[in-house]
Amino acid sequence: MKFAYRFSNLLGTVYRHGNLNFTPDGNSIISPVGNRITVFDLKNNKSETLPFATRHNIACVGLSPDGNLAVLVDEEGAALLISLLRKSVLNQFHFHKPVHSVSFSPDGRKFVITKDNVALMYHAPGRRREFSAFVLDKSYYGPYDETTCIDWTDDSKCFVIGSKDMSTWVFGAQRWANLLYYSLGGHKDSIVGCFFEANSLNLYTISRDGVLCVWQCDTELAGLKSRLPEEEAAVQKPVPGREQSEEEEGEPNVEQIRGKANPNQKESSGKVKYSRAAKHFFNKEGDFNNLTAAAYHKKIHLLVTGFASGIFHLHELPDFNLIHSLSISDQHINTISINNTGDWIAFGCSGLGQLLVWEWQSESYVLKQQGHFNNMVSLAYSPDGQHLVTGGDDGKVKVWNASSGFCFVTFTEHTGSVTAATFTSNGFVVVSASLDGTVRAFDLHRYRNFRTFTSPRLTQFSCLTIDVSGEIVCAGSQDAFDVYVWSMQTGRLLDILAGHEGPISSISFSPSKAILATASWDKTVRLWNMYDSWKMKETLNLTSNVMAVTFRPDGKELAMTTLDGQISFWDPETATQTGSIEGRHDLQMGRRELDKITAKQAAKGKSFTTLCYSADGQSILAGGLSKFVCIYHVQEQILMKKFEISCNLSLDAMEEYLDRRKMTEFGSMALMDEGVGDDNAVDLALPGVKRGDMSSRHFKPEIRVTCLRFSPTGRSWAATTTEGLLIYSLESGMIFDPFELDLDITPSNVHKMLRRKEFTAAIVMAFQLNEKRLIQEVLENVPCNEIDVICSSLPELYVEKILQFLAFALETSQHLEFYLTWVQRLLMLHGQKLKIRSEMLLPMIHSLQETIHSHFEDVSKLCDWNRYNLKYALAVSQQRGLKRPVEPPTNDDNSDVH
Repeated sequence: MKFAYRFSNLLGTVYRHGNLNFTPDGNSIISPVGNRITVFDLKNNKSETLPFATRHNIACVGLSPDGNLAVLVDEEGAALLISLLRKSVLNQFHFHKPVHSVSFSPDGRKFVITKDNVALMYHAPGRRREFSAFVLDKSYYGPYDETTCIDWTDDSKCFVIGSKDMSTWVFGAQRWANLLYYSLGGHKDSIVGCFFEANSLNLYTISRDGVLCVWQCDTELAGLKSRLPEEEAAVQKPVPGREQSEEEEGEPNVEQIRGKANPNQKESSGKVKYSRAAKHFFNKEGDFNNLTAAAYHKKIHLLVTGFASGIFHLHELPDFNLIHSLSISDQHINTISINNTGDWIAFGCSGLGQLLVWEWQSESYVLKQQGHFNNMVSLAYSPDGQHLVTGGDDGKVKVWNASSGFCFVTFTEHTGSVTAATFTSNGFVVVSASLDGTVRAFDLHRYRNFRTFTSPRLTQFSCLTIDVSGEIVCAGSQDAFDVYVWSMQTGRLLDILAGHEGPISSISFSPSKAILATASWDKTVRLWNMYDSWKMKETLNLTSNVMAVTFRPDGKELAMTTLDGQISFWDPETATQTGSIEGRHDLQMGRRELDKITAKQAAKGKSFTTLCYSADGQSILAGGLSKFVCIYHVQEQILMKKFEISCNLSLDAMEEYLDRRKMTEFGSMALMDEGVGDDNAVDLALPGVKRGDMSSRHFKPEIRVTCLRFSPTGRSWAATTTEGLLIYSLESGMIFDPFELDLDITPSNVHKMLRRKEFTAAIVMAFQLNEKRLIQEVLENVPCNEIDVICSSLPELYVEKILQFLAFALETSQHLEFYLTWVQRLLMLHGQKLKIRSEMLLPMIHSLQETIHSHFEDVSKLCDWNRYNLKYALAVSQQRGLKRPVEPPTNDDNSDVH
């Protein structure tokens, strides 16, 4: 139970690749982030990454009309059928080839996927009792090149697909006599979007060169005629001499519809016909401004188009009136989605990892999030565990809300890579170090850079630490081999600690004493005494370069990891080694695609690069250039558990053995730049070619863990990885964990004690059973006037258990005042005894503080909202000359509510 940490959320990555989907209520948006999906709740301002993952990056997402099911398809064609209600995987399927788009019919009975030049219609899972969730219904052939987009009519009778061969095909989802297929041309570039008009067969098609064609149909939806039985038999008869495809093997009754671009007069007589009613051109600002994404809202006739320059247009159809034009990014827009009411428009830009939701009527942002453009390097929790700060190679410092998952401030003052970032002890100041030669302090009240610390000579800072008081800032140098000490109050340089003969890799302040530990690549860790004019106290000699050093939360132990893969523990008072762990074999490295040696040989030269003690100091987390994070028991010096942070094969160094299918006689296929992934990529770099970015190359980022941190509450830990900021937390209330259990301690006896009003005995018995619901029932049955007496008679051991339960119950309970009364009386009566074991109880106190602070902010906002409404009503009544109403409460009246 103590090490039962599970993946809970992914921060720092809001969009990677694929299409965005609004939920049917229009309040949430589903965004693919690598091989996972994140649901952003725009009403409640929260984000949640679902716990399942695909084997490769997600390429497209199809959402059912009721919002209960979704089909996720990755880059290799493997599909997952998921339930958004249960947040679990229902079924798996493989389409054998990359899928370009997925779309459910409006009635939810069918869904169509497009791959290569074929469209496949499947029965929607859950509508029929089938052995397999993916049952193929029809196969549609027609385009000569890859298909790009799908759209359905409102009654699910027909659907249209666009292709890269500049053609658009209309197919009947059912057996219509006058509409089997229809091919439309008129474009000079690949089709980006095709949309039906509301309750009509009229079409809009948009191509990449910025051309919109309006197509008029001579038949209404009600005019579609069903085929006769003999016609159905003729269509279902297989074509002689043609081999079955992979999808059709084992499906002899699957209907195949093969379209012709130029049918003869006999085949087209009596059929549905289209005519082009209009052709419109988008204004192009430059040669590279290709149209990359489009979305259409049928009810309000709103067309949204995105371009490669980051500009999007809003047009009203069919008159093609320009409503608005705005630039939201300097990268091309990959996907666009509109919610069901037509108020909010979502944009995804994979180049910068941006996700934006824009309300076009008020011209304001509903959501604007962007992760780090490059890798995350550093991470730190705030003292109350409410916020996290991250620094990246893009020079940005971002502060995240741990509960909502959103970034609420980004500092861009650094001009180089941020190597370290941390909070001060009060939690209101963020300090960061960078390779640009500066250490900056940011105020979280005013969101500004109020201190900039520099060195006498320009140097690159590689690590950073702050003492417990928040007055001393220390940063290690990467090229000068010195440690610089500044005063937070004055900003002056206090001292320069010299003596190391290699780059400073890590520094750490003792939480309990004025001792600074500095680790270097010169195979030493030096201890400096802050009170004795920064004199060197001890020098710890190790066998290899030191990668990281950290103090235990009580300051009585020092842990460090070296380049030879060992984790050693030292006593800072006596400068003696107390233990060591051989961690090289636990790394379990993967083999990169271009490696010439095996993964087993490569792991011999790898080591852990980041360390972090747990909140109670009994365990230590270690991570490095591997997909595994290891947690060790410090006293026993054994591996307790390994966490696999990713199963995404789109990242490099994930597998131990190379895939033979990717090896050729000339070497690995990874050496060949095929220009995949971008429609504007250049296949052959020819002289004079201006199309696409000649500097872009296809590469796979390597999986790695750059920083690990435990939450002060001890309930979760975070890791900055190649995929983003991963949060792992404990799930409370899921495991039965009895305490001092006896035969007489049963739920029925607990209820008997409650009926006798022996509340103290009932509480003790409930905690011995340790069932969350029973404990909550007992505590909430205690009268308010009895709380003081019960708190004074409780044993000391159960005081800690009640406080720990209250810390978690306060998060979701509505009885706020009742539980706060319990907390107040317990701390007032037993505070002096709890101080003796403060080191062990620190995670629980932090968790309690975090919960109370969160409720304080919520109640404060509610009180402010009520006060402002009363002031507004008062001002309106005075303007109308009405009688003066009751005065609104002042700040003094409202203070007791806070």
